[in-house]
Amino acid sequence: MKQFQCRRWKCYYALLMSLSVGSLLTVSSALAYQEVQVKDGGTITGKVTLKGNKPAPRGFNLVIFPDPIYCGRISNGQGFRLLKEFTVAEDHGLKDVLVMLTGIQRGKPFDFPVTRIEARDCRFLPYINVVRSVGKVEVVNMDPVMHDIQAYETSELGPRVLFNVPLPMNPHHPKTAGTDAVYHKHIPGEPKTQEMSMSKGRRIFVMQCGFHAYMESFGYAVDNPYYALTDQSGQFTIPDVPPGTYKLVAWHPQERSLMEQEVTVTANGSATVNFEIQAREGARAGMEVEENPHFGLGILGEKEIKPTLELQRP
Repeated sequence: MKQFQCRRWKCYYALLMSLSVGSLLTVSSALAYQEVQVKDGGTITGKVTLKGNKPAPRGFNLVIFPDPIYCGRISNGQGFRLLKEFTVAEDHGLKDVLVMLTGIQRGKPFDFPVTRIEARDCRFLPYINVVRSVGKVEVVNMDPVMHDIQAYETSELGPRVLFNVPLPMNPHHPKTAGTDAVYHKHIPGEPKTQEMSMSKGRRIFVMQCGFHAYMESFGYAVDNPYYALTDQSGQFTIPDVPPGTYKLVAWHPQERSLMEQEVTVTANGSATVNFEIQAREGARAGMEVEENPHFGLGILGEKEIKPTLELQRP
């Protein structure tokens, strides 16, 4: 009985902590953002770097998923599809980190287009997106193979399905294109526009393919226009910020938690804030690249998987 009570207490404490985190993340959405004319706005700049070595790409054995020939164009040449979650510059600058202000209630216009994600070369691109808690997501299949889009919202409390729909390919692709490793044309299929409404306190958006487990895309819901994604060198710029003191947050889906710093913006001034992200080690979902004679390329017979993506024409 004592053991059962202990477990219940731990579960309650974990739930309480999760709700507390969720509450902190939604403080800025408690009041509606107000659009005003910004005079003497300042600029926030900075850089996000990756601490330590770049993690190896996750590996998925192509022979256990559909369309191994076409999707194998991004592989190691030995039958393993690679999922590269980190784009890192030589000086460890980290691309595609979302940096955003929280708690800002007034500022420049918040014009937000429909989030567009493409299924291209058996990847969901962009890998990192910005979404609205209540909004639309448009998904387009550019590949000559079928995909299945499964979208979730998630937090410490677990996932909830936002939408799950098939993503047909464009019928103008040749029927044999999916078995041709060098076929490189990207013809857009019929867009699938899905409306979604995320639960209060949840910000993380995840999309996966039900056919190809290595197809992933992540997003984060913002509630104001003061955000930026880092470029190839890890740099970011957030302009037209009303003078004041704010919390600046950095997020990457492979980081264990949000990183936060306080920043003060002066009239017509410039503030610099840098972040260093620690890549999580160990519990990364997916398989390691490890040859297995029982699930090797021999299963495909005479078919050959060639990693040819680098050779494609635009």
